[in-house]
Amino acid sequence: MTLVDLIKEDVRYGEALKACMNCGMCTAVCPAAEFYDYDPRRICDTVQRGDESTIENLLRTDTIWYCGQCMSCKPRCPRNNAPGEIINILRKISQELGYFKESEKGRQQVDLMTGIEQNILDIGYCVHPDKVNPTMHIEQGPIWKWYRDNIEEIAPKLGANYHGEGPGALRNIPHEDMDEIHRIFELTGGMELREQVLKS
Repeated sequence: MTLVDLIKEDVRYGEALKACMNCGMCTAVCPAAEFYDYDPRRICDTVQRGDESTIENLLRTDTIWYCGQCMSCKPRCPRNNAPGEIINILRKISQELGYFKESEKGRQQVDLMTGIEQNILDIGYCVHPDKVNPTMHIEQGPIWKWYRDNIEEIAPKLGANYHGEGPGALRNIPHEDMDEIHRIFELTGGMELREQVLKS
């Protein structure tokens, strides 16, 4: 099966790329394009042209990992394309084929899976004060350490329900909801992809 076939067989493809006319609107509104050598218009053009070697090169580079998934591109596209969704398809294929290991940003997916994604699977939160070690995130400054050290007193004052039952930020996620999160990962193929990436 060719890379183009893999892209087109993804259920998201039909809605993500209808007919790019290379107007550049997606690139003009893209925050990532402002900071990186990144051009969503060029990526859509590459996929639309279907050149296997160019697509393979794209799957092996940092380029597809620059997108922040803000999806600013979708509502601005005059043809209703969604370059951010095309990026998601390319990322998945890059991971499935092991190409992600050839780029610095691609290799960072392992850190995201063992950090943020693992948090989601363990406690239902992508980021939680209990899991963000101040020594690993010095950019948070001394306030973060102080907050963590005093969280039981501070969290309620900020309206959080720290390790409480019921509604509120930082609450314990019920077991049945955690089971549902795991089922979603299983049914969508996320767990299988995770295992594949972490073995790579």
